[in-house]
Amino acid sequence: MSTILGTYKGYVAEVDVDVKARLLYGRVLDLKDVITFQGETVEEAMQSFHDSVDAYLAFCKELGESPEKAFSGHIPFRTNAEHHRKILIASRLVNKSINAWMDEALTEAAERIIEDFEKQTVQEKELISA
Repeated sequence: MSTILGTYKGYVAEVDVDVKARLLYGRVLDLKDVITFQGETVEEAMQSFHDSVDAYLAFCKELGESPEKAFSGHIPFRTNAEHHRKILIASRLVNKSINAWMDEALTEAAERIIEDFEKQTVQEKELISA
């Protein structure tokens, strides 16, 4: 199961574990170009992620090409008819378009999840160092 490792210069990385190889390996999400990294510890994997992004950006500059942006701002979204109806009603009740309402609702939910994850990560680090 993949886990979000972190962000760097606008790119988001996920990481997996190969227990047999005793290795963390990952990739940058949401790109057509492929940026990968690995390490034996979380710190090594994080540094490798940063180094790989830096190398990708330098390579693009060397070629005179713009690096691919990780997120376009467009999210394909599918739902069932009943959920669509509820989303429409909720958006109209607060005088917003469906897109504006979904952007706000999804962003708030994402921020809560990220905040909870970051708190958990801090607590785990405190337990390890204690």
